[in-house]
Amino acid sequence: MITARELALNVLQALESEDKRSDQLLHRMLQHTTLNRFDRALATGIVNGVLRYRFQLDFIIARFYHHKLEKAAPVMRNIFRIGVYQILFFDKVPDWAAVNECVKLARKYKGERMSKLVNGVLRKITPESVTLDEWLKKKSPDEQLAIKYSHPQWLVKRWIDTYGKEQTEAALTYNNQVPLFGFRINRLRTSIKEFFSNPLFETIPYETCGIENFFLSRDFNSFEPAVTEGLCSVQNPTQALACLLLNPTPGSTVLDLCAAPGGKSTFMAELMQNSGEITAVDRYEQKLLKLENHSRALGITIIKTELADARSYIPEKRPDSILLDVPCSGTGVLGRRAELRWKLTSAKLQELLTLQAELLDHAAELLDKDGILVYATCSIEPEENALQIEAFLQRHPDFVADPVSESLPEAFRHAQEDKGAILTMPGQYQGFDGGFCQRLRKTRPSADEHAA
Repeated sequence: MITARELALNVLQALESEDKRSDQLLHRMLQHTTLNRFDRALATGIVNGVLRYRFQLDFIIARFYHHKLEKAAPVMRNIFRIGVYQILFFDKVPDWAAVNECVKLARKYKGERMSKLVNGVLRKITPESVTLDEWLKKKSPDEQLAIKYSHPQWLVKRWIDTYGKEQTEAALTYNNQVPLFGFRINRLRTSIKEFFSNPLFETIPYETCGIENFFLSRDFNSFEPAVTEGLCSVQNPTQALACLLLNPTPGSTVLDLCAAPGGKSTFMAELMQNSGEITAVDRYEQKLLKLENHSRALGITIIKTELADARSYIPEKRPDSILLDVPCSGTGVLGRRAELRWKLTSAKLQELLTLQAELLDHAAELLDKDGILVYATCSIEPEENALQIEAFLQRHPDFVADPVSESLPEAFRHAQEDKGAILTMPGQYQGFDGGFCQRLRKTRPSADEHAA
C-alpha cells in the first residue's frame, strides 16, 4: 500500500514532466488510495511545502551533498527535498522517522547504494546544522531573498526593481503562508447574517474582508456542503474587484471572455439579480460544463456558455460591457499555486503579453459607444497590467480610463483614484491575492461601426 510520503513523491515526480496543477494531481492520486485523513493531510502538506521551499531546500541540500545536485536523478532530488522539508519544517514528525521513510523510498526507486547515500546526507541535516542566515551573508540582496523565501532570483530582482525591497519581502512572505479560503455568499439565496445564523456554520471561525457578502476562513471542509448546495461559492475577494469595477446592472448584456472556471460570471449574475444576459466564452469544454453545473446550483439562469476562442468570437449582438480576464503569469497567486513560480520564464511572459494584446484588441471591436471594458489579471507584473493598458490606449484612442467609485468597497475607492484601475499586492490586504483590473469606456464608434 502506498504511503503518504510515496504519494507526495509521485506528485512531485509527475510535476517534473506534466503540465498539470499540483492540486489536480494530488486530488487525482488521493482518489485512488485508502490513506486516512492524517496521511492525506501529510501528503498534501509535503507536496505544498516542497514546492514552496524548493529553492531553499536545494541550497541547503547542496551544502551537505558532495556531488552536483543538479546532476542527480529527479527522483533523488525529490526524495532529498521531502526529507529536508520534514526535518526543518515539520515539528510533529520526528527527524528519525523522516529519514527512515526517505531511505525506504530511495531503496525502492534507486536501490541499496542510493538509500545509503540518502541516509548519510539526511542524518547530517538538522535545525542546528543549518545556519541559513550565516550562509547568505555575502550574497546579493536579491539572491538572499530568493533563497530565504524560495522564489526564482530573476523574479525577485524584478520585484525589487519595481516595488522596492520592503514590499517585495512582504509579497514573498505572503506567498509562503498557507492561504486563506475566500467565500462569496450567494445573495440570490441568502444573506451573510442568515448564513451564519445557521447552526451548521455559526461556530466556524471566519473573518470579513471589506467586501459585502465575502468572508475568509482557514476551514474549507466545514463550508463545503454550503458550496455544494449553492449557498456560497469559493472565490478570493481580489477576483471580485473586477466585477465590482465593471458594475453590471440588472437587465444588462455582459460578455465574459476567458470565463472559466466561472467565478466572475456567477458573481456578476448575482450582482445583476439574475436579470439580463451573460455570455461566458472559453476554449475548454470541461470547464464550461463545471460553470454550468455551478450556475444551476446557485439558481442562476442568465448565463449562456459558448465554446470558442476569445480572440475571434463574435456575439450575436453587441454587449453593454465586457469582462476580459486574460491568461497571465499568475504572479499574484503564487501563494495558492506554488509550482507556478518554477514554471514561469521571461520568454513565457513575452508570449502572454502578445496574447493579452490580441484579446484586448478584439474585445475593443465588440463594444458600442459608451460600452465598458474591464481588463483583469492575477498578475503583479507592470508589463501585463498598467503598461499593457497604456499600449492599448495608444492603439485605441476611442477608449479612455473610466473611474468608478460607488460600486467599490471603501478601501479601494481611493486606490483607483482617477485611473479606473486597482492593483492588489500579495500581503497588502489580509486574505487578498495579488491582481489587477482596469475599467475602460469606449467614447466613440470604431471604423467598422461607422462603415456599418
